[in-house]
Amino acid sequence: MTVPEELRVEFYHRRQEGDLLSEFIRCGYDCLEDVVSTAVRQKVKIGTIVVVQTHGRSGHYNPHLHVITTSGGINEETGRWVELGYFPYEIIHKKWEYYLFKMLKEQVPTVEMKLLIDSLWKKLSKGLVANVSKGHVPQRFRGLAKYLAKYVASPPIAIRRIISYTGQEVTYWYKDHRTKDKEVVTVDVMTFIGRMVQHILPKGFQRVRYYGLQATKTYKKWVEEIKEGLQKVGRVIKDAYQVVAFKNYRERYREMADHDPLICRFCGREMELWRIWHPKYGTVYEESENLKKGKYEKIVNGKDPTTTRLRGCSLRSAAGGVPLPLSSLWV
Repeated sequence: MTVPEELRVEFYHRRQEGDLLSEFIRCGYDCLEDVVSTAVRQKVKIGTIVVVQTHGRSGHYNPHLHVITTSGGINEETGRWVELGYFPYEIIHKKWEYYLFKMLKEQVPTVEMKLLIDSLWKKLSKGLVANVSKGHVPQRFRGLAKYLAKYVASPPIAIRRIISYTGQEVTYWYKDHRTKDKEVVTVDVMTFIGRMVQHILPKGFQRVRYYGLQATKTYKKWVEEIKEGLQKVGRVIKDAYQVVAFKNYRERYREMADHDPLICRFCGREMELWRIWHPKYGTVYEESENLKKGKYEKIVNGKDPTTTRLRGCSLRSAAGGVPLPLSSLWV
């Protein structure tokens, strides 16, 4: 769910306050609840997970929302689950335009903003861009977690997209949304840094928000009605997330840069991490210090040889990671 280019400057100027972005996220939920209620022809409470992202593919400031929503909702008057059999993709464009413009008029009550919104309302007769994926719902918890993590943890420009750095200029590429072509951009260092740091959110700002049936308190209130309703339409609620084996630095670096950081580029043999040295801060990590402190002291009690004491805590090893189901709703 996007913002017209003419309105992005207001979000940019107030990016460090957080209030406008918070209302922006809430606005996305309110819009979708209205859309679903219109589709099922009765007022229902839906559940959504909303992720805000401020950068576009080129690194410019482009605030937009990524939303996962339930395929239906609870009618709070009857206490019953209402299934969404048909989703009116077309009306979401005008609905989103209405909710976004209404929110901006309330949050920025100036004559200039009112005149700008009025002109955009006439100009954008078909509404705003709201890209709805048809038939690409993430499969259960792994697909959902991967889908969300892509927008929560990804930087404005991935390292793999940086082609070169000369000391004065940075060259990187991105895939243009409109042309679908690969665009190569060269900018000076300060411009590149500026494009990156402008996306740092205010301290403590929550990028991911849960609304309606996804909020813990509301979900607990209606969980039995949701289960009963979904059973009638032949669905089963399953856990939304599963924490699988944690990817360490080596695995994440290898995925990101297509290069194993622990393989010597000279002899091709595997190295062991012993010391990390920084030209400014000196030694920031040294394995010999961990050995001296007894970090890897084994617990020898004849009962559990798989347990290692680590800084006062006991960690149990498990092949493949330990599944950790969380009771969030995903339909």
